[in-house]
Amino acid sequence: MNLNEYSAHDGVGLAQLVARGDVSAAELAALAASAIETVNPRLNAVIEHWQPDVAQPPASGPLAGVPFLIKDLAVSYAGRRSELGSRLAAGLVAPADSYLMSRFKAAGLQTIGRTTTPEMAFSTETESALVGPTRNPWNPLLSAGGSSGGAGAAVAAGIVPLAHATDAAGSIRVPAAFNGLFGLKPTRGRSSHGPGLDEVFAGFGVQLGLSRTVRDSAALLDAIQGQSPGDPYYTPAPAERFLAQVGRDPGRLRIGLLRTPWNAGAVDADIAQATQLAALHLQAQGHQIEEASFDLGVSWEAFVHANAQIWCATLVRWIDGLASATGRRIDASTLEPSTLACYAYGLQARASDFAGALEVRNRVARTVAGWFERVDVLMTPTLPQLPQPLGTYSDGAAKMNGLEWTARVFRHSPFTPIFNVAGTPAMSVPMATAASSGLPIGMQFAAAFAREDVLLRLAGQLEQTMPWHARRPTVWAGA
Repeated sequence: MNLNEYSAHDGVGLAQLVARGDVSAAELAALAASAIETVNPRLNAVIEHWQPDVAQPPASGPLAGVPFLIKDLAVSYAGRRSELGSRLAAGLVAPADSYLMSRFKAAGLQTIGRTTTPEMAFSTETESALVGPTRNPWNPLLSAGGSSGGAGAAVAAGIVPLAHATDAAGSIRVPAAFNGLFGLKPTRGRSSHGPGLDEVFAGFGVQLGLSRTVRDSAALLDAIQGQSPGDPYYTPAPAERFLAQVGRDPGRLRIGLLRTPWNAGAVDADIAQATQLAALHLQAQGHQIEEASFDLGVSWEAFVHANAQIWCATLVRWIDGLASATGRRIDASTLEPSTLACYAYGLQARASDFAGALEVRNRVARTVAGWFERVDVLMTPTLPQLPQPLGTYSDGAAKMNGLEWTARVFRHSPFTPIFNVAGTPAMSVPMATAASSGLPIGMQFAAAFAREDVLLRLAGQLEQTMPWHARRPTVWAGA
């Protein structure tokens, strides 16, 4: 197998070749290393690469033997660095595997390195002071999105077929949209953050990955789903494997369509046109499109304020813990301006403010649950704008307080965080390209609590009827 053949396969396809003996896990790891060497200097998506342990045959399963990358945050690999994209945590080494890492290993995935993240994942772009900006493989002058920007760039460029990612406000779906990938945010409680964490941002944060095919994400979800001892949330296991849903007829779905974000912001013309074409395509597949308003149950300002309280107060605990572990000061030499601003804002938060934010979470979750009594799926653009040039996102951050920074993050991605607060599954599907630039455009679909099966069946149908696999970015390992 050569590099072009390797990059053209998805993870399930590579695992099938390993199972048949057509290629070895060690050969795949070597090809992934070659891909990193070929494209990473142009992208800065992979910050550490190592040789996996392939002395033992990989486990059986739909992803066994497949090269894999983990995000530099939220998952711990024993003996490997975990730096959260921050100078404050530089050099920190994980003492043990997290539960999620153990499940990646049990699935037979070959973890070969770490991908970039913005500091503490508190951004929807990936340009940390620790390692520098991550570039979009479709146009290296543009952002790859965030906070799983390194994962998005690496998968889109053909380094690995899928990679670990996290999502607390859109951090799987944003890079999926910017990089032309499939990205599924699972239901709250679908997998474990333990044992080091019980939850992330009051249950807003979840983990899965980014992939080029729907079946890869489904197989990854099968591999990691399920509770671990002490987990605070419970989501029932599916009756069947998620991978079995891909390719099944989704039936005639009632799909609600929301074109304008909840903050009433503008949507780029290319994205508005793509949304219209996507709706027409769904109608052609027999689905019922219903345009309607979907009220949040709270004002946008109250929604952003509640998230700022939860995010910034949580960051205080993270930052204090990291400073204690490293012996470093909490100042501009170790933290970026936006993170320092959020730290200061979190220090001012009262327990009653946090409790009030949880009340907002409850109201939004109850309201969103009501939407899915009216429709089976809600469709929106994933993002209102196309990728920005590198360096523009954080302009002026030094003058912002924590609430203002949170508002900027949510203004950049106003369609996505609602489903983190509600805890319901949502996905970004690369359904179009911009006529003006050729950049990929993602459409977001959300479903009721624990109904990833509905989304995966719909995604499989769209993958067959509007295939995106032939599209290749400018920076591509197999070229």
